[in-house]
Amino acid sequence: MSDEAPADFRPARLTAAAALTALEGAVVACLGLVSLVLLFAGDPDGFVQALTMALTVLALAVLPLAAARGLWLLRRWSRGPALITQLLALPVGWQMAQNGGVWAVGGAMIALAALVTLWCLVTPTSAAALGVGPRDA
Repeated sequence: MSDEAPADFRPARLTAAAALTALEGAVVACLGLVSLVLLFAGDPDGFVQALTMALTVLALAVLPLAAARGLWLLRRWSRGPALITQLLALPVGWQMAQNGGVWAVGGAMIALAALVTLWCLVTPTSAAALGVGPRDA
């Protein structure tokens, strides 16, 4: 018997990172869809500006969703976009937390999810499962 994990072995931390990244992408996609619905259901001050904002938010959802899928499928390339997503989420969470009230709770949740996901992505088992890190000589 070998002590090595099979090639398709996904550590629990990598599974958690994929799930949290997918959740973040889904939340951003929902915000984009809500913005799009409000655009057509309401009376925006500037239609083109509101449409551009809604489409931009939807486009921004693609990065974490693609990264989450890549992490789930153990794709090496997915670690970078997932890390970038988390690093971008930290200042968003911080800014939201500065507003107090329900925004502080939301900001704390975003920051906590980003920190946990970052930790999950940089652990040696996750890096090894993705084929990232130092190589044995």
